[in-house]
Amino acid sequence: MPIDFAATKARFHLPEGVVYLDGNSLGPMVRAAPARVERAVTQEWGGMLIRGWNQAGWMTQPRALGDRIARLIGAEAGSVVLGDTLSIKVYQALASALEMNPQRRVILSDTGNFPSDLYMAEGLCRTLGGQYRLKTVAPEDVLSAIDETVAVTMITEVDYRTGRRHNMAEITKRAHEMGALTVWDLAHSAGAVPVDLAGVRADFAVGCTYKYLNSGPGGPAFIYVAPRHAETARPALSGWLGHEAPFAFDLDYRPGRGIERMRVGTPPVLQLAALEAALEVWEGVDMREVHARSLRLQDLFIKGVESRAPMLQLATPRSHLMRGSQVSFRHPEGYAIMQALIAEGVIGDFRAPDILRFGFTPLYIDEDDVARAVGVLGRIMDQSSWDRPGFKARAAVT
Repeated sequence: MPIDFAATKARFHLPEGVVYLDGNSLGPMVRAAPARVERAVTQEWGGMLIRGWNQAGWMTQPRALGDRIARLIGAEAGSVVLGDTLSIKVYQALASALEMNPQRRVILSDTGNFPSDLYMAEGLCRTLGGQYRLKTVAPEDVLSAIDETVAVTMITEVDYRTGRRHNMAEITKRAHEMGALTVWDLAHSAGAVPVDLAGVRADFAVGCTYKYLNSGPGGPAFIYVAPRHAETARPALSGWLGHEAPFAFDLDYRPGRGIERMRVGTPPVLQLAALEAALEVWEGVDMREVHARSLRLQDLFIKGVESRAPMLQLATPRSHLMRGSQVSFRHPEGYAIMQALIAEGVIGDFRAPDILRFGFTPLYIDEDDVARAVGVLGRIMDQSSWDRPGFKARAAVT
C-alpha cells in the first residue's frame, strides 16, 4: 500500500509558517514524543525509580530499538545496538576492524568524510603507535585506492556537504576482494535512502538517530556488526554493559555475546524514549518509496532554484544513483544567504566554505514546501536582501 505522506506529515510538530529543510542535520519532533518522554519521566523514573530498569525495560531498550532501526538499514535482527555517540561508535568499529586485520596498518577514507570520523581515526592511529595511518583520497578515487595495504575502509555513504552518495555494494565488494574490512557511516543514510547492509555483506556500520530518525538533539548513536563477526570482534571500549555478565561485577572483562559486547555505558533512557516515539512513524514505511519521493522533490527544487537563482551553483550530483536526500548549492555568500532564508521561515543550513544545504524528507516535506522555498530564495537573490551585516555575523552553530 502506498505511503500516505500527508498522514505522516501530520504526525510531526512543525511550527506554523516554517518550511523545514534541515532534517538532514536535526530532525523535527514527532507529536507523540512529548507524551512518551513525559511518561518516561513521571511514570517510569518518577514512579518506578530504580525499578524502571527492570519494570520499564530500560536495560533492554538499546537492543529492542536497534532491531527497529535494523529494518531501515537492511540489517539482520540482533545485529544493531544503540548507545553513546556516533564518534564513540566510529572508534569502536575501527578498532575492532583493525584488530581483525592485524597484518595491515592503513585506514582508508575520503576527503568528503565528516571531520569527526577523521579525527577519531587519527586519534586511534596515535594511540596504536606510529605504524598505523589514516589515508584520505578524493571521494571519486576511493574505489581505485583500495589495495593490499588497506586494513579497513571508513566511508560515510552520503557526503554531508554535497549529498553525493557512494556505491556501497561496489566499494564493499572491492574491499573484500583486496582483503580489507569495511566501516560504513550511515549518519546521512539511515531514514534517508534504502540501505542493504546484509545484502552487500558490510562488516560494520554506525550512524546517528537525531537526523532523519528524529530522536532529538543529542540522540544516541547505533552500531552494526555483521553476525559473522559478532563473536570475534572485540570492543576496544570495554564498558561494563558490554560485559558478559554486568551485574556479576567481575574485576576482569569478558565480552558479551554478539552485538551486546558493543554496548559501553548506561543507556540514555529519556533520549531512547523520544526515539521510540519517533520510530513509530516508520512502521510499515518502505525506504525505496521514501527515497523515490525525496528525489522527485529534490528535482523540483533544483529546477526551481536554477531558474530563479542561476547565480547559485549546484554542488549535488544530478544523477539519482549518486544522490542522497539533500541538495546543496554553492555561493561565496552562502552563510548570509542562508540566514536571510531562515529569517523568512525557510530553514536549511550552511557548511563551510560556501555550501547551502537543504534536506528533503518526504515524511513531512511536500511540493508546496518546495515551491515556497524556491520563491523565497529567488526573491532574496533578486533583491540581494542577504547583503546585511546582521546576516553575515557568524553564530556558534552554522
